[in-house]
Formats: sequence, C-alpha cells, structure tokens
Amino acid sequence: MNFEEARKLSQQLAEQIRYHNRKYYVEDSPEIDDFEYDKLYRRLEELETEFPELVTPDSPTQKVGGEALNKFTPVVHAVPMESLHDSFSEEEMLEFGRRVREAVEEPTYVVEPKFDGLSVSAEYRDGIFVRGSTRGDGAVGEDITENLRTIRSLPKKLKEPLPFLEVRGEVYMSHRVFFQLSAQQELEGEKPFKNPRNAAAGSLRQKNARITAARKLDIFIFNVQQVTGAELHGHRESLDFLKGLGFPVPPFYPACRTMEQVLKEVRRIGELRGTLDYSIDGAVVKVDSFSQRQMLGSTAKFPRWAEAFKYPPEEKQTKLLTIEVNVGRTGALTPIGIFEPVELAGTTVSRATLHNQDFIEEKDIRAGDTVVLRKAGEIIPELVRVVAHAENSEPFRMPVVCPSCGAPVTREEGESATRCTNPECPAQLLRHLIHFCSRDAMDIDGMGPAVLEQMVHENLVSSPADLYFLTRKQILGLERKGEKSADNLMAAMEHSKQNDLYRLLFALGIPHVGQKAAKLISLRFGTVEGVFRASEEELASVDGIGEIIAHSIRQFFDLPNTAHLIGRLRNAGVNLSCLTSLADNRFQGKTFVLTGTLPSLTRSQAMELIEKHGGKVSGSVSKKTDYVVAGEDAGSKLAKANQLGISVLSERELEKMLTT
Repeated sequence: MNFEEARKLSQQLAEQIRYHNRKYYVEDSPEIDDFEYDKLYRRLEELETEFPELVTPDSPTQKVGGEALNKFTPVVHAVPMESLHDSFSEEEMLEFGRRVREAVEEPTYVVEPKFDGLSVSAEYRDGIFVRGSTRGDGAVGEDITENLRTIRSLPKKLKEPLPFLEVRGEVYMSHRVFFQLSAQQELEGEKPFKNPRNAAAGSLRQKNARITAARKLDIFIFNVQQVTGAELHGHRESLDFLKGLGFPVPPFYPACRTMEQVLKEVRRIGELRGTLDYSIDGAVVKVDSFSQRQMLGSTAKFPRWAEAFKYPPEEKQTKLLTIEVNVGRTGALTPIGIFEPVELAGTTVSRATLHNQDFIEEKDIRAGDTVVLRKAGEIIPELVRVVAHAENSEPFRMPVVCPSCGAPVTREEGESATRCTNPECPAQLLRHLIHFCSRDAMDIDGMGPAVLEQMVHENLVSSPADLYFLTRKQILGLERKGEKSADNLMAAMEHSKQNDLYRLLFALGIPHVGQKAAKLISLRFGTVEGVFRASEEELASVDGIGEIIAHSIRQFFDLPNTAHLIGRLRNAGVNLSCLTSLADNRFQGKTFVLTGTLPSLTRSQAMELIEKHGGKVSGSVSKKTDYVVAGEDAGSKLAKANQLGISVLSERELEKMLTT
C-alpha cells in the first residue's frame, strides 16, 4: 500500500472510529460490538505505525474516546484519567513485559479484572465525599456528584478523615439488576438497554438522580489518583489501603513476578467469565511500584506501565433446530432460535433472539442451518453468522396472525417490529394494564405494576375493562391488601370513571397516539362514538394528527375487540365524552414550549391552560415556536429560544396574558 492509499484509508477509519466512540461513550447506544470496534482501531494503529506521518493530534489513537456533555457541569481532571492500551494475544502481552523490563529492573505486576462499565472519579475532603465526575475525554469530564451519591457501595464518609483523596473506579450494573430492568422496560413499552454497560452509563447520566437511584448501580474502586495524608508506594498497597477505608475494590489482585505468572492469572480470569454477576471484558496488568511507573511514564493517551488484555468473544458452531415466535408484553412478535445446546462463556445456550424479520433476511437464517453463536457482553447469546443451509431449507417468514390470540398482525412503515393488533391479547395484557392505569392515562392511584401482576396471576383481570368489575372482596384477597388499601383502590377506580375522554383514548394504547394527539381527537369528535364514525380522511384533517396517526386510529377502532372493550367500559360507567371546552381562542394558532420548573404550575397544568385557550404545546423549539415559557433550571430550550429571538415568558407573564 502506498502513502496516498494509506492516507485515505486512515481517514476513513478515523471517521468510523469517532462515530462509534460517540455512540458508545456519549450516547450509550453502540452499533457494533467491542470485537468489531477493536479491529477498526487496531487497523488504524497499524497504518500509523507503518506511516508515522499519518499520526495527527486529533487521531482517535491519540485521544480517549469520550467527551463531556453540556447537560452537566464540566470537571477538569487534575490527574488525567488515561485509557489503556490493549493486547489481543499472549504474544502481545509478552511484548509489553519486554518493554517494561527494558526500562526498569525486576518489575512486579498486579493483575485484576477489567470491568465493563463507566469510568468515574470520586473526591473526598476530610474523609467526606464532595464530588464525582465521569472520565469524559480524559482531561475534562462531567459533574455527576448527586448521581454517584445514590450508589450505596460508594462510601460517603471514609473510615479515616484524610485531608484529600481522589479515587478512580468503574460504575457497573449487575447482571441480576440488568435483567430486572430489561423486563420492566419491556413492560412499560420502552426500548431496553443493549447490555449492562450501556444501562450503567445511561443511568449515571440522568439529570434526575432519583432515576439513577432506582437503577441500583454498583462500583469497584481500583486506583488512587491523588492523596494527601498518606504515603503509598505501590498498587497492591494502595488497594489494601482503599479497602481499609471502606471502598469496594477488585475481588482479587495478585502480585506476579514473571510474565508467565501474569499470563496464568489472565487465563484464570478468562475462565471466570460467565460465572460472575458483573461484566468483565478483559484483564488489566499493572506495574506495582509507583516509582517504576514514573520511570516508565505515559504516551499521549496510554500509561506505559499498564496493559489491558482483551478476551476475544468465544464463538461456537451449532445447529438451528427451529424458529419459534414469541409475543412480548408490548405486542411485538419476536422470532426465537432454538439450537442444539452448546457451552458458551460458562453456561449452556439453547435459545437466542433472532430480533425481527429484517435481521433474519439480512443473515438469511433458516431452520436447520449450521450457525455460529457467541455471547454479546458475555451474557446475551446471539447468532453471528450462518455457516451452511440445510438441504431443501426455506426462507423464514413471520406469521400473519398473532400466535397468542390469532388476531391479525401489522408492521408499520419505518418500524422493524411486527405487532399484534388485538388490544385484549393475553400475551401483552400486563403491559396494557400498567399503561391504562398510569398517571397520564386513567390515573388509578395505587394500581401499580406489582398489584396488577398479582391480579393477572390470580386470573382476576383479562382486560382493562375487568378492573371496573372487581369487587372489594377480590382486592382483599390480594397479598398485602388490607381493608383501608382496598377501599382506597376501589375509590380510585370509581374516581377514574369521571376522567375526560382524552385520558381514555390515551389509555387504550393506540400505536402512535400520545396524550397530545388524544386531546386533539377528543376535542374534534367529542365522544367515542364520534371517533368510531370518523373516516381516516376526517381524522387526518385534524391539525396535528396527520396520516400515520389517522391510519393507526382507524385501524384500531375497526377491530372487533375494540368495540367489545368500549362496550364493557360503557357498561362499567366510564365516561366516554369530552369534558373539556375551550375558554376562548386567544392562543389560536400559537405554539408554546415549556422548559424548566415553574413556581406554582406543573407542566401538565401549564399545558392544560394553554390548550384551553386554543394554543398548542410543542416539545421542541423551532422557528415555528411563538413563545417559550421558562422556569427554574431551564436548559438548552431557553438557549435556543434566545438564539432564534423567540419571546420568553415567565409563569407570571403567561398568567397575565390569560387575564387581560
């Protein structure tokens, strides 16, 4: 390869790596696995080694992958939070050992697991936790102090009141918590995180620390960045010191005097993968002595005294016996591959999701195929590729009716999922019930996921309408339901019968119909009967609805199951009419955006006030926005409004517009 060819290829690789860095470190939504990313990175390194002129200060090989986000306060790291250079073979690890021995005499190494989470710094003054930050780009991170406070295993007060201490660690989500969170996200119709690392990173970057607290994150502390009030000479000594202060440190960190001992420990850690309740993606080898570390120094990006050994994903060949189709709690049909059992990363694998029709077509997956499996993130089995088709095999096609209830299925344009159209499909019952009872829908106080799960388990409800026919005696029969809580629940259900029509339309879970669209439909057609009679063209003519939502509504109300459900709700005494009327049209044609915390109004109350006077409320600021109503802690929306010259109102100014 000549220089010009190498230059073009290196630019392409750098662009790809920067893109995937942002997806991984900043957006927490990677599109390729670590193995594929490492191949890209290694190829760029090889090119820059062969052609040193290609190395630039902004090359991905010279910078840590992340960056600080503008939604958090920047934190400049006094001690850079460096990345680690990776080895992918034992030969490369031996080369690392050779380089170390050329620079220092008789080094001792410490080997510990490489945790797959989000790297953070925690600072303590006089033994009290005062600040936490992410790594960011290694030089500047983001302040996540309040979110780190929610991690129970991170001590908030040390056993010894050192004047100052900064430590580095890895925040992670255990496999047990990850699977619980994924099940909850599926129930609530949210897109589950791809793996525990993404879940941990996404949870730690929440603006609301309560959300972070609910995610039950954990942490391992593995490094002293700075310390005042103690003298430490080596890494093992520092980990023992941190453990004594109350920090959770790596579960093992043996000292090794030779690279043969190092490799033996690296292999041992590799065999543990799949048996731990947290993800590791390698082993880290560090020179123990701090004075020797100073002699070895660092490159622009990596310390020369440490190396990460990355385990290649374990792949096994097996046979795809058949493809089953499961109906999830959101109504999505998911093809599941059933395989001849195979050992992968410490467990037996016989099932794996095949995601959707597009995935199956892309890889041309057929029953009877010989395929290759691996575990993504060491916990989730996935099909990597087809090795060979079975004789006379046929392409797989998703069913045209729901395997659970027999209703027709649909696949909306632009969506990968195929979904059941039946609002009373047994497979998605619990998710429908949770949505139906939620605050923005029918708002049945006390009817949370745990209670609804009991009711489904006891076969008390098979449809949202069944909720209104429950008896006090049935509720008392549920676990932890005494007379007072039963009475409160009965009263909440009775109260919900008086809700406005838009709440019911939203509660029905019609695809693409949010609360805003439900309000527009309710105001335009007045009653459920009016919606039943409306043609698709009439629905689409409502300002703010459009063809996709109109088609979805019409399709939903054309189902026989919908008429049955509405009929039972009517018999239960649920209101089916619009109770909202416009006070006047003073905001007709005006679009508002709400941002920040208002002094006395909730966002819902402010939205209702604006809509009652003919206005529209949008979620984003654009040139079409007329007013931005800003409260405390208004962020990027306020900045954009000022940039575009849009009028900004306080709550008092909004109320003044309504009284004049």
